[in-house]
Amino acid sequence: MEVSCAFPTSLSSPDDIALAETLGYDRAWVYDTPQQSPDVWMTLALAAERTDRIGLGPGVLVPSLRHPMVNAAGTATLAALAPGRVAVSFGTGFTGRRAMGYRAITWRFMEDYIRAYRGLLRGEVVEWEGARMRMLHPDGHSPARPVEVPVLVGALGPKGDAVARELGDGLYATLQTPAFMTEYSWAAYLLWGTVLDEGEAVDTERVRAAGGPGWALAYHGGYEFGGPEAVRSLPGGDAWMDVVERASDDERHLAVHAGHCVELNDADRAAWDAGGHVLLDDATISGTRDEVRRKIDDLAGRGVTEIVYQPCGPDTRRELERFLDAARSVAAV
Repeated sequence: MEVSCAFPTSLSSPDDIALAETLGYDRAWVYDTPQQSPDVWMTLALAAERTDRIGLGPGVLVPSLRHPMVNAAGTATLAALAPGRVAVSFGTGFTGRRAMGYRAITWRFMEDYIRAYRGLLRGEVVEWEGARMRMLHPDGHSPARPVEVPVLVGALGPKGDAVARELGDGLYATLQTPAFMTEYSWAAYLLWGTVLDEGEAVDTERVRAAGGPGWALAYHGGYEFGGPEAVRSLPGGDAWMDVVERASDDERHLAVHAGHCVELNDADRAAWDAGGHVLLDDATISGTRDEVRRKIDDLAGRGVTEIVYQPCGPDTRRELERFLDAARSVAAV
């Protein structure tokens, strides 16, 4: 199993990725969330200049945010800066769309987009939005086509599975481990959590800062996919909804996604303080070193071939070091 990391793209991400390389992580993914992050391609280019070995890629690109030519050109540029180290993943848009008030894109759009994107990287003439086009980059403006870069697809259901099998080189999943994951030779799984010291309580300020942003996904995802009642069924869910419902209907998504994967927003803090922290163990890969190790081992049994850990909180080095120690102990057994 490969052990990779992810970062909610920030101005510190290039240095964080350089640190992850020093520690021994296999790959670093950064998020395509323009409503709260710097540009993903600029960040990856800076990371490429500061590293030599670690794999790099956007995880995940949201097709509706850019024309396929733009992402093809960005991919080719990164491949020139970090040859042999680039992989790309695509998703239908959770925070990348929902935090701006949109729903996820359709799988039909995803299929057409990836087909056009991959055709461009091969140097083909493709059709997009009724026009025919290809990459016209002269020598010195891009690597020669074809540009060979593996593509992972963020899929949890049968439609996504079909697109991943036809057009992808692997699977990129989070929050769930679909049964078909075992059928992929490359299955990356994005996760959150923190390694606890022996006897450390889960309701401490350190644990809240380091484990809380990942824990909050239970509420963010519950609301987006199951509605208010799904959230109210969770510990602290009433407190979470009370805060979110103060926002008007047309701006409620802003209250839901503020601080997403970075810090707890007002609703998240209310839920945590109302007892929601008891979900930390179920909602994240948190626990003592041995407990985290067992959880990672369980993920391997479900078909995960690459775990992608996103550290949170003020001490990135501590989180990366402690998690990698637990993860590498699985590989050593």
